[in-house]
Amino acid sequence: MTSLTIRRLDPGNIQDARRWDDFVLACPQATFFHRSGWQEIVSGVFRHPTYFLYAERDGAIEGVLPLAHVKSLLFGNALVSLPFAVYGGVAANDEAAAQLLENEAQSIAQGLGVEHLELRNFRQRHADWPTQDLYVSFRKAIEADVEANMLAIPRKQRAMVRKGIKNGLSSEIDGDVERFFPLYADNVLRHGTPAMPKRYFQKLLEVFGQDCDVLTVTDKEGRTVSSVLSFYFRGEILPYYAGDDVAARDLAGNDFKYWELMRRSCERGIKVFDYGRSKQGTGSYSFKKNWGFEPQPLFYEYCLYRRDGIPQNNPSNARFKFFIAAWRRLPIGLANWLGPFIVRNLG
Repeated sequence: MTSLTIRRLDPGNIQDARRWDDFVLACPQATFFHRSGWQEIVSGVFRHPTYFLYAERDGAIEGVLPLAHVKSLLFGNALVSLPFAVYGGVAANDEAAAQLLENEAQSIAQGLGVEHLELRNFRQRHADWPTQDLYVSFRKAIEADVEANMLAIPRKQRAMVRKGIKNGLSSEIDGDVERFFPLYADNVLRHGTPAMPKRYFQKLLEVFGQDCDVLTVTDKEGRTVSSVLSFYFRGEILPYYAGDDVAARDLAGNDFKYWELMRRSCERGIKVFDYGRSKQGTGSYSFKKNWGFEPQPLFYEYCLYRRDGIPQNNPSNARFKFFIAAWRRLPIGLANWLGPFIVRNLG
């Protein structure tokens, strides 16, 4: 048998990108965040150098590992699979390909002089590596019948969904991010965190096409209440970025929004609702549990080179408390201008 060879995906090579994506669609370990389009987004929007590695044997791809180098004076120097993604790490047909890809990643990491290599694995690979247990994911099968999905929602949460329906809310699929972005930006400002640039969301729609869309909820007068940008992958839906108007709480707009996603997904034949990751002990964690979803561990594994512990670049870190409080007081225009310069380094 011919030996495995490690190659790097050339951003300009459309044929190899298609081969990469064909492999990702077929590999059980792969996720939406293993798709080749993330190379264009991470490098083009955020200007991070990328290293999209693949293992090849006899012209066939046997494994992939998307990586990006995120270097910041404030947040550190790391090689990550993958920044801005909840899942990452190696997706391979066998352990030989997986190990060869990880060996190459470590070689690149040490050559770059990074402080650590971070693999955002969905499943544990290295029991001896330090692991970040701050995040969990929430996934649940979608029933084949719309009403069965409604009845599967716990009673109190189901009452909130019905409240949104009673309030005359409705949903539409948008072809752009014009209604989504103001809701998203205002929402993250209220939470004291920087917003992604608008062009990032525009690029997501452009690169992923029909596998990425925006659902927007309006009230009886047609005013925007809530919006969510979602990804689709192999019969799964992953609502990923969202925003709500302050009126959404009284109208149950957030609850209605996710029900509409579930209802529409059921009608499309989508099989799994992936609520994405949440930090343990947060409001979003409780919200997802209230929908009847059970948390599942994520294995963010770290190979440390020039640091003693796992970085804590997240809002739960007490040293960011002052920054969060100050950020909430910024005018929205200033926050939207300044935010992308900060958030690009968080990954």
